Amino acid sequence: MAICAAVLVLVIALVLDAGGRLRVAERVDGYAQEAARVGGQQLDEAAVLRGEGYRVQEKYVRETVDNYLALYRLKAKDVTFSPEGTVVTVTVEAEFKPALLGELGKRKVTGKGSATLVHGVKKAETD
Repeated sequence: MAICAAVLVLVIALVLDAGGRLRVAERVDGYAQEAARVGGQQLDEAAVLRGEGYRVQEKYVRETVDNYLALYRLKAKDVTFSPEGTVVTVTVEAEFKPALLGELGKRKVTGKGSATLVHGVKKAETD
């Protein structure tokens, strides 16, 4: 009976901690998606005015992503851009600390999100 009770407690701990890990993974994905969205709003205005099309300014995207994630005590593991500079992809890594399993279940959880710069005009209008 004691062995069955111990196994039951272990199974419950595994289920609860697995649920916690799923919640952390969901949050990290959400933070990565929002960071990419915020970063994707950093338009390279000079390129638009030169008639080179719409794209993001990578330096400002990285700064904005880091500032946004700092609100949640996170840091971007990686920020990548499409060759055209219209898609921003952010990877965020957070540490999951299980409530019941302690150090045994401690792991890194990775989330990824991307945002695409969309627009309706191909060239800047000039007078």
